[in-house]
Amino acid sequence: MVVGEPKTIEVIDKAAPEDRTTRWAALRPLLLRLHFYAGVLVAPFILTAAITGLLYVLTPQLEEAMYGQQLHVPASEAQVLLSTQVNVARNALPEAELKAVRPAASPTDTTQVIFTAEDLPESYYRTVFVDPHDAEIRGVLDTYGSNQALPLRAWVSELHRGLHLGDLGRIYSELAASWLWVVVLGGFALWFGRRRATRKFRIRPPGRTRVLSWHGLTGAGIGLGLLFLSATGLTWSSFAGGNIAKLREALSWETPTVAEGLPMRVSFEQSSRRIDIGYDQVRQVAINHGLTGRVEISPSEHIGAAYTVQEMGRSWPTQQDSVAIHPVTGQITDSVRFADYPLMAKLSRWGVDAHMGLLFGWLNQVVLAVLMIAVISVIIWGCRMWWLRRPTRGFGNPPARGAWRGLPEPVLLGGVLVVIGVGCAVPLLGISLLAFLCVDALLGMRARAAADEGASRPVG
Repeated sequence: MVVGEPKTIEVIDKAAPEDRTTRWAALRPLLLRLHFYAGVLVAPFILTAAITGLLYVLTPQLEEAMYGQQLHVPASEAQVLLSTQVNVARNALPEAELKAVRPAASPTDTTQVIFTAEDLPESYYRTVFVDPHDAEIRGVLDTYGSNQALPLRAWVSELHRGLHLGDLGRIYSELAASWLWVVVLGGFALWFGRRRATRKFRIRPPGRTRVLSWHGLTGAGIGLGLLFLSATGLTWSSFAGGNIAKLREALSWETPTVAEGLPMRVSFEQSSRRIDIGYDQVRQVAINHGLTGRVEISPSEHIGAAYTVQEMGRSWPTQQDSVAIHPVTGQITDSVRFADYPLMAKLSRWGVDAHMGLLFGWLNQVVLAVLMIAVISVIIWGCRMWWLRRPTRGFGNPPARGAWRGLPEPVLLGGVLVVIGVGCAVPLLGISLLAFLCVDALLGMRARAAADEGASRPVG
């Protein structure tokens, strides 16, 4: 080696890892701030929805215990005509209008004769429970919805959906569903980013770090379930639900139904003389056509309308076939098989039933119960983390405002467009996010003003 010869310096190119680190360093504070404030905003709503949802999951068994007198009868070989059972129920509620009949599905079940009444709220019905063996009335209860929820489940359902506050109360559940997926996706990104940095999965030492570990690990474990509940919950909402309904209509994703109307020629022939085959023959025709489980028979209300029979089996496999039956000839005038539903209509049916704990019976209930308990735990751990690092203990505030300024311009522009689009599709999310940004900006202005005032104050 020649004296004075410059040493060779090996240059290691670390541009790619540094770029990745820089991008994550710019994005993480924004995600952390959004996750924190979104959690603070919706935690009370999600906690309420989780607790009331847990109560709802338990209601089928509670109904069986509380309303056994109305739902069940001793088995017997004697059988009263279905039309006779309907007439007995009509006589019990002469002022009400018959809506549908659900024949006893087994020898130990009652027949449910469902009426509408002017004194009931929307989607509520008055149901007469009739013993199919001797036509004894076993009770009269107000029921709710297409699932015939009895008073207890109807009360819990309304508590879960709107806290018994009417349309105003429904804002709480829609706000929770609107923000839930945002919190989950942000949490996913933060958790995987943290795991990628440490590359270890372990329970941390006692204190805030351990609480953070449990919060992140449990949240990641139930994340997919929460996304599912958020998506299906939005279908019931007032504002986003309306947009979803319009999208399904535009894409022909709606649930098909049988045509209740009859050909005009037949209607004119019936106008002079009405001969109705009655509920017993309608039920037999439906059985012959393969509708052998629990069904609901809607009456032929006027000349030119058919009876409709709809299967009500919503566990797995789903039984939702339906037929329209001529009230004079007993012929099938139209039919819809669940197997022929559009894929999105099937997914919608399965999603709603799974959300309600109906799709796989008690197994579905257990999964939902575990999910709700996990959600409650994650929220409690989140509040605990804030308490352990609250500003009054000297740990400072959440990530600084203006974290978005560190994002690359293409990412920032794309993010703004996505936020605008999502805000239009999910209005409560957009409105609440705008309100949060305004409040955050005002707090930032107040903090800067206080800092400027402190800096300009003379020392001593």
